[in-house]
Amino acid sequence: MILAPVLAPLFGASLAVTVATGPIDDPMGAAHLSDQEKSAATQPLVRSATECLVHAVVADPRYGKAATQLGDLIVASMPACVAPVRAMIAAYDEYYGEGSGETFFMGPYLDLLPKLVMEAGKKAAAP
Repeated sequence: MILAPVLAPLFGASLAVTVATGPIDDPMGAAHLSDQEKSAATQPLVRSATECLVHAVVADPRYGKAATQLGDLIVASMPACVAPVRAMIAAYDEYYGEGSGETFFMGPYLDLLPKLVMEAGKKAAAP
């Protein structure tokens, strides 16, 4: 796995983000929403976080250099994108239950992010 050496720092960052955001109080709760409505509510935040991270990684002068690990660049881009990442994690917690944002971020999201970054890098390099 490309990101194995960077999971610990990302896990720590996600814990800090979770603590910093705290719970979101919704008197109606999100339980009354369908899965489709929850997905519609979270997808713009996922897209925003992804666009920020992809842009930060591709813009890094180390991107594309042979010795640079993509995972290291993703970790280095996190501080610049903390607000949209925090919003994405908080939305998942709100709509899918406490802790689901961190689970999504540390699992499926980070599993797919390197592929998205590489695709964006290829598009940016294409004439």
